[in-house]
Amino acid sequence: MKSIKTLIQSKFKTLSLVFIALTFSVVALVVRIKLNKSFFYLFLVWNVFLAIIPYTITMYLNTKANINKYKLGIWFLVWLVFLPNSPYIVTDLIHLRFGNDTLLWLDILVVLSFALTGLLLFYLSLLDMKKLITSKFSRIPIETLSIIIIFLCGFGVYLGRFLRYNSWEIISKPFTLISDIFAILLSPFQHSDAWLFTIGFGGFLIVGYLIHSNLNNFENNKHFQFIKKN
Repeated sequence: MKSIKTLIQSKFKTLSLVFIALTFSVVALVVRIKLNKSFFYLFLVWNVFLAIIPYTITMYLNTKANINKYKLGIWFLVWLVFLPNSPYIVTDLIHLRFGNDTLLWLDILVVLSFALTGLLLFYLSLLDMKKLITSKFSRIPIETLSIIIIFLCGFGVYLGRFLRYNSWEIISKPFTLISDIFAILLSPFQHSDAWLFTIGFGGFLIVGYLIHSNLNNFENNKHFQFIKKN
């Protein structure tokens, strides 16, 4: 309990930002429901809940100072399964084509707010996992691994959006899922849409990752310089 309290205190600024983003998203959705008399975008609440899971995992792992390499490896695989749920919300923009033209701006605002919250959770979780892996596996080229993870997430989003798989089906429908994945890998020209989406969406996430990483480094350097001066 003490470690959780310490973690919350150390990440208070970040958690406050996540809370503000979530609150704005939910408030925008409530306003949209009231004005449009429609619950159409209520599924975004479930999607953002799924997006929170990977960040919750890395938050939990940060409370385990003495976690061994094998447990971290198992948790890493669980985390990786759920991680695509965070950037997945960006693809919910596809639902705007069914929106009300009169309040289309509000629909855009609602979906974008949830999507940006999902991206925020994605990058925060990814950076946390990078630190955890580096602390236990110092020889792993962490930036190369990060790029691989991001493209795997792009592929995971494709499986979710277009083949309609979800994270739970790794357990409930493993053979069907594996069969579809191998079909895409072994016949790339017949599944060019999967490769184009994975590369395109992965590239989009990498650009965001570079921006987020540089801003994070700038903030850390600024904080470090402030400590030195004082």
